Amino acid sequence: MAGTDQLSAVFSALADPTRRAILAELAERDVTVTELTAPLPISMPAVSRHLKVLERAALISRTRSGKWRASRLEAAPLRDAADWIERYRRFWDSSLTRLDAHLAAVQAAGRATDRMARDPRVSDNKVPDNKVPDNKVPDNKVPDKEL
Repeated sequence: MAGTDQLSAVFSALADPTRRAILAELAERDVTVTELTAPLPISMPAVSRHLKVLERAALISRTRSGKWRASRLEAAPLRDAADWIERYRRFWDSSLTRLDAHLAAVQAAGRATDRMARDPRVSDNKVPDNKVPDNKVPDNKVPDKEL
């Protein structure tokens, strides 16, 4: 498989927790199917099927030595997947940095507004003595009745 097909196979293989556990074991050392089966709650044939999926995704290679067949981790496809994910991590880091800056600006504006509201020298309802707000009628004037 090449390009995206390989990447899809890697992510598909990594989607299963049993296969991730197998890869974690293979990261420590090369092992046989029998050795892999011991800590897992599944049968040897089931482990073999998982190994075949990992092998098709090129995440492992298998070698035969006499009657033993050992599996070995192949890290290159994992590096390709990590590189692909890294592009999106950078995108999210940038997006979250911009969001942090925006929230800081909103919070700073909110603090400034709060300070002004608490300041007795500043009043939202303060209107010059000679000016009546548009929505209020002076006390000495009766509003026009609607016809």
